[in-house]
Amino acid sequence: MFLLALALIGLALGGCQAFGGHKTPQKVTIAMGYIPNVQFAPMYVAIERGYFAREGVEVELDYGMETDLLQRVGTNQLQFAIASGDQVILARANGLPVRYVLNWYRRFPVCVVSLAEKGINSPQDLIGKTVGIPVTEGASYIGWLAFLDEVGISPSQVNLQVIGYTQVASLVEKRVDAAVCYALNEPVQLKESGYAINAFYLDEYTHLISNGLITNDETIRKNPKLVQAVTRAFLQGLKDTLADPDAAFAIARKAIPEMDETTAKLQRAVLQECLAFWKGEPLGASDPQAWAESVAFLKKLGLITTDLDPETLYTNQFIPQ
Repeated sequence: MFLLALALIGLALGGCQAFGGHKTPQKVTIAMGYIPNVQFAPMYVAIERGYFAREGVEVELDYGMETDLLQRVGTNQLQFAIASGDQVILARANGLPVRYVLNWYRRFPVCVVSLAEKGINSPQDLIGKTVGIPVTEGASYIGWLAFLDEVGISPSQVNLQVIGYTQVASLVEKRVDAAVCYALNEPVQLKESGYAINAFYLDEYTHLISNGLITNDETIRKNPKLVQAVTRAFLQGLKDTLADPDAAFAIARKAIPEMDETTAKLQRAVLQECLAFWKGEPLGASDPQAWAESVAFLKKLGLITTDLDPETLYTNQFIPQ
């Protein structure tokens, strides 16, 4: 089931030079992989402040939790998407020529959360406990397996239960002892609601590649100026968000009309948490070692069986050095 945005975001071009010297802007769709959310603030800032328009690009944001997102990018039905590095590895292993061109999240946003009263103070305290997880696939599951591997716990030593996206309720109502969570969501909700928590953040144990901007080899080969334009505009939006999160939040609120005063406080806290996951120098650049580690780990899990050269999965050619 797809949740697709119906509204095209129009950009006033003013006197800006259009992309590639054209008099009309180049229309580009960027698949977001999720519903409108404050976590997309850098994208909203780049649009609102005309950074895409300045590059001669007119952007349509395609929202929706699509399972075939990288299939569409790999077959050039879409030119750009936001997706995680592990998904790029899996897609490339299946013959899809996708490539990661901008690193957005410098930390893999998966964590294992428990209420402090449970006394789960170290990873070893999870042995024999019931842990909830949304689904046994995707980034959360890969993150969970990576965490167990790094701390030396066998999956059989923990009672893993699929609970859907009910982590907060499952923890508060004591249905599970701990839960695999999205680091920028459930932990923030719990803390804002006054609960003391313990959390093990995956990036403290391993360095899997997280979310970034994805395109495909054909677009890079045939239209590198477009890739450069999109990455440059987004990077400026990211820089602005890091520099002035209050202004970025105000812009995000306009892009998310359903955000009311009741939820705004929580969402501002979510954005604040995001900043720590986005910071890094040079901004937007991929770490070759992290890609090599990610490929090796997915192969260890048996999720890929072919030999992949990590350098075929990403490029830093569009990132200012």
